[in-house]
Amino acid sequence: MKILFLTDNFPPEVNAPATRTYEHCKEWVKNGEEVTVITCAPNFPEGKVYKGYKNKLYQEEVIDGIQVIRVWTYITANKGFVKRIIDYASFMFMSFFAGLFIKTDLIIATSPQFFTAISGRWLAFWKRKKWVMEIRDLWPESIKAVGAMEDNPAIKYFEFLERRMYKSAWKIVTVTDSFKAILKERHGIKDSKIAIVKNGVNTNLFSPRSKDSTLLKELNLNNKYVIGYIGTHGMAHALDFVLECAAKIKEDRMHFLFLGTGAEKEKLLEQKKEMNLVNVTMLDPVPKNEVGRYISILDAALVNLRKSDTFKTVIPSKIFELAAMHKPILLGVEGESRDLVEKYDIGIPFEPENMTDFTEKAHWIMAQENKKYAFDDMIADFDRANLAEDMLLFIKDSV
Repeated sequence: MKILFLTDNFPPEVNAPATRTYEHCKEWVKNGEEVTVITCAPNFPEGKVYKGYKNKLYQEEVIDGIQVIRVWTYITANKGFVKRIIDYASFMFMSFFAGLFIKTDLIIATSPQFFTAISGRWLAFWKRKKWVMEIRDLWPESIKAVGAMEDNPAIKYFEFLERRMYKSAWKIVTVTDSFKAILKERHGIKDSKIAIVKNGVNTNLFSPRSKDSTLLKELNLNNKYVIGYIGTHGMAHALDFVLECAAKIKEDRMHFLFLGTGAEKEKLLEQKKEMNLVNVTMLDPVPKNEVGRYISILDAALVNLRKSDTFKTVIPSKIFELAAMHKPILLGVEGESRDLVEKYDIGIPFEPENMTDFTEKAHWIMAQENKKYAFDDMIADFDRANLAEDMLLFIKDSV
């Protein structure tokens, strides 16, 4: 089967959407499918094209058997609503035009921004092929959740388009049980049309390992209890709250490590400087194959989002990678994520943006250094290769 996959994030970008798409497509190629990915020049999240790439009209490469076509887009940093909309719209048009010339049996378009889904729908119409919508986030609902925009005519129109996409897709793949429930109850989508393929982990990249002693020495973190946040520093992640909590913690041994970049990174660096936080280290992002070194030196891993009903429906993908490396989770997310962490006993939740609860749970998890968690039970259920096979079986049934 020939599969055409539309996504505006793909390696060498290292965010969750890029990783999920790449690992699924790689597994499908191993299963004998022909996979073509249309994406853009790698630039997330700073809006700067990665070294070795150019923002050209059209360029091709092959990554692990995946035919990758990169098209020109308007590139901007992952901040500023209007510029990002222009960015998304440019990929919508360019991916559509490029896709017209690709032979395929099935089209997959992935969210969270559904401009990519619109391109998938257009291509399905003009090529007379079925299309699958993968929903990794409820967009534009998530925009409102982080306070980037209030309800207005533009948001209402996007919500109208959202409903159109759900109705027109031949099949829908969601990443959480909550998303499926919302599609059924709020939008009237039939159960048989939806499959849940949750995020998982590539156990070849993420598995238990000893702490990287060289890295500990370089960062001057020997004899510290390190609580680490690794990922995007965006509006959704409430890392300003974490810095405020760090300022209140007087335990000399506890140290916070932030690794990554994003729309809020500069503000966070300035906040750290103004608060004179000596118990916080903030580092720039590293390549995906280096992330494991930094996870290895953590004693506990922080997964945090702003307090919002919208985020009760999500499961941050970093939970799976951290659990695969046997790092207990200090979880600041409610709803389905909390249920997952408690079900598998892989950490301790705290109420998002509640400073008292955060500090109590941070001290609790440090006091439980020798606790045995059920990491292996969870990872057995969320191996990425198995999940990719589940999705392939579902979409093959669509053809």
